[in-house]
Amino acid sequence: MVAGAALFAACNSGNIRRNPGKTYAPDMTYSRAYDAYTANPVTHNGLTSQAPVTGTIARGHALPDHLTEVDTNAYNALQSPYKFSDKEMEEGKRLFNIYCGICHGTDLDGNGPLYASGKFASMPANLKSGAAYLVMPAGKMYHAIMYGKNMMGSYAAQLDVHQRWMVIAYIKKIQSENGGAPFTMALNSKDTAAAAAPVSLVAGGVKDTVNNKK
Repeated sequence: MVAGAALFAACNSGNIRRNPGKTYAPDMTYSRAYDAYTANPVTHNGLTSQAPVTGTIARGHALPDHLTEVDTNAYNALQSPYKFSDKEMEEGKRLFNIYCGICHGTDLDGNGPLYASGKFASMPANLKSGAAYLVMPAGKMYHAIMYGKNMMGSYAAQLDVHQRWMVIAYIKKIQSENGGAPFTMALNSKDTAAAAAPVSLVAGGVKDTVNNKK
């Protein structure tokens, strides 16, 4: 019994293992890492960074609407796939003031800082009460944001799909209070389930980004 206790004590290292043991297939356990944009002997084209598979969409990104700059008639008929909450309307206002207010003014009357300072010879569009803009289709506004119009450049890189529609919703809300058509893009309680974005239209089921009207 004494001999057995002595043997046990000799084998007990106090839970301290100084021998790391053996690693099976160390090249798999400690695989060589390749940095992005560097050469890679493993891939078919010798590059570490690979393009996505054709037709795939990054999770949460917009599905394509397959409309181009010349599809003006289709854009005129395009409608927002979203309904907007009060919080989203506030975000639309914030985005408008950041990207649009410099020219169109925070009151949407075209009297923005650039025009008021005399840097523009002609007044930007009066989105608040200008006759031509009160009746402008939302899809036509979307086209202008996407591709620019006259002196206005494209804001497609600054605003994603959802943000573009939020800005347009804010404009339409102000227009409805100044002689424009009734505002129909608000998220009402009865619309909550339908307007919360059909997940089948979004990569990864995050949000709807295309017009689903038939």
